Amino acid sequence: MTRPTVVFFGPDGGEGGISKVFLRTLLYSTGKRGIVLEHLFIRLRRGETQQNFNIWVYGEKDLARGSGLFVGQEGIVTNHHFLTPTDIRDFDFAAGDYELEVFGKVVGKGATLLLSTILLSIDLHEAEQLRQQDRGIYFDWGPDAGRYQKKIEVCRSKALDRLKSLEALQDGGALSAPKA
Repeated sequence: MTRPTVVFFGPDGGEGGISKVFLRTLLYSTGKRGIVLEHLFIRLRRGETQQNFNIWVYGEKDLARGSGLFVGQEGIVTNHHFLTPTDIRDFDFAAGDYELEVFGKVVGKGATLLLSTILLSIDLHEAEQLRQQDRGIYFDWGPDAGRYQKKIEVCRSKALDRLKSLEALQDGGALSAPKA
């Protein structure tokens, strides 16, 4: 896999309390026949703390739950969303140095493969901001600096939540589109 152009730590826009790591990268195969990835997951380490983000969703606009992906020699570039397991709520992106490891399981192979290791950091001020509701941190690759540039943003869903839309229709209420 190539170095991700962007990495994000923060809340998932779909369900409250679920934390997400997002990245955009190119996956490719060096073999002519390509490979089939059965599953991807990430492991996020900070000091002695370690958390797997094992729910994998990928795609551009139409997201699909990851359950197999063919990766040919020419590669496939897409967005990858990794969510915490459902029993982990509001993962604390605390201050510290992070090691983000991306693992893939190839069909027919026994062990998972380490595809990439990315080093990132969050300082105390950034960690305090991330504890506020709906805040996330973006790490954008800066080629001239040779490192990731950080920025914290408020994360607001730009799309209508389908479940809320159905609830509003059932209750006979009107629902207006959110402002971008």
